[in-house]
Amino acid sequence: MFNLEGKNAFVSGASRGLGRQFANALAKAGANIVITSRTLESLETTKQEIEALGRKCIEIEMEVLKEDSIVNAVKRAEAELGPISILVNNAGCNIRKPALEVTWKDWETVVDTNLKGAFFLAKEIAKGMTERGYGRIVNIGSVTSVAGYAGLGPYGASRGGIKQLTMSLAHDWGDKGVTVNCLAPGWFKTEQNAKLFENSDWVSYIEERIPLGRVGRPDDLDGTCIFLSSDASAYVTGQTLLVDGGISVGAVKAMPNN
Repeated sequence: MFNLEGKNAFVSGASRGLGRQFANALAKAGANIVITSRTLESLETTKQEIEALGRKCIEIEMEVLKEDSIVNAVKRAEAELGPISILVNNAGCNIRKPALEVTWKDWETVVDTNLKGAFFLAKEIAKGMTERGYGRIVNIGSVTSVAGYAGLGPYGASRGGIKQLTMSLAHDWGDKGVTVNCLAPGWFKTEQNAKLFENSDWVSYIEERIPLGRVGRPDDLDGTCIFLSSDASAYVTGQTLLVDGGISVGAVKAMPNN
């Protein structure tokens, strides 16, 4: 049920970080992969890793803020690889600022990239999925989809929107054989937030609030990504699955017993 051989997966924002991890995880499970980013050069390492696993890989330059770029990327992917049955909707960005310093442009950049781009990419790929009566869409959210953090106003709004969008699209396309779910990572060290992890006090603060006692490792996400992309999740749709070590339960270290 977890085998993805013969399936074609489309992973946006696959040049680095979690997107690169998702692409490799799906390839290890048997899928051929389309990877996208704003520049082809940035995709070369991911492509080499996937091809080393014996899978086909097509890299495509795509800008999620431009509808024609999305349309052309999907057309090319299906022309060169075949029907897309899995979408990992990962492309995103963040601008970390106190709320009083957020500009109009900051808001547009983050929310349009993370939410608007995700919707229109899902819409374009779902055209083929709904016609064929099968599809798996995995929207990438965040622990900020369900919890608020200072300095992450636009980002949290966009990720909260992804959670709501996931439920709406699941209702739209469920009767056409397409499941739509949200994979929401907690705190993982990536290029996007590497500066935070340079602060050992901050890392200690976060880890004290994670019941499993550590931040995430990229491969902690592999199983969930494969599950939501496979037939194992055939009766799961509209859900947000948090992979966060338990931080979303609001835990802190227990007080010592008296």
